[in-house]
Amino acid sequence: MVSLLYSVKMRSSLGGYHGEGGRHISGAERIVPEDQVEADVIAMLRRARTHERGAADFIQVKVEEVKPQTITYCPMIPIYQINTSTKEEGRQAARKELARIGVSQTAIESAFHELESLTDSMRGAIVMDAVTGKRLDDRHERGVRCSNMDCEDTDLYDAIMGRKGLGGDHPREALVLASKVAYAPGTVAELCWSDDPDYVTGYVGSRKFGYGRITVMKDMGDPVGGRVFFVQPGTDIAAYDDYMQNQTVLVRLPHEDQ
Repeated sequence: MVSLLYSVKMRSSLGGYHGEGGRHISGAERIVPEDQVEADVIAMLRRARTHERGAADFIQVKVEEVKPQTITYCPMIPIYQINTSTKEEGRQAARKELARIGVSQTAIESAFHELESLTDSMRGAIVMDAVTGKRLDDRHERGVRCSNMDCEDTDLYDAIMGRKGLGGDHPREALVLASKVAYAPGTVAELCWSDDPDYVTGYVGSRKFGYGRITVMKDMGDPVGGRVFFVQPGTDIAAYDDYMQNQTVLVRLPHEDQ
């Protein structure tokens, strides 16, 4: 008998719903067996009420059964690390990685201009042509959100990443998301740094090289983060948006790590 899986999602904000004036605090999502749903809901509620960005006063939790036939799989992209000690050093390292992947200098500078001009964090990502640097989505401050993904085997992931010193929610969530993004049809690369004030690590992700973890990409205490998905010219943006937001993806660890 196949164990049923459930999608558990949490979104929280302060001052009301984020789309109606509230300030985004945190979000989380898991795809788990039925017997883990209650524990994950409790953990997400606690996270929303004790987050570095503030104690949320609007918390939305959604639990939904996942149909097995709707799930697709992708490999987890490999991890490599670039050690930096300042925001400037980290962002310069990110520029070099994006260029190495094949993003044009025009698109790189356009992406940094967009992210460095933000006064508050976006809920999703900017989708940008990797050659021209033109923004292709029309979602403004909302962006395109990558959702509906998790590890295929979380216990195995925790064991492997714990041995590498990369345990905890931040690395797991970023690596799972980066893997789904990297394997989206049309993706060239991703650039991201977090909106959590006390988490200064960011990354450049790609199917070509993997998850380039950059240890410092912003100043401690900065509550503004964002991400950019660089795509090939001619990418069907409507289909890309649908994949990111609606396609359920479970990320598999590569055989050599098992």
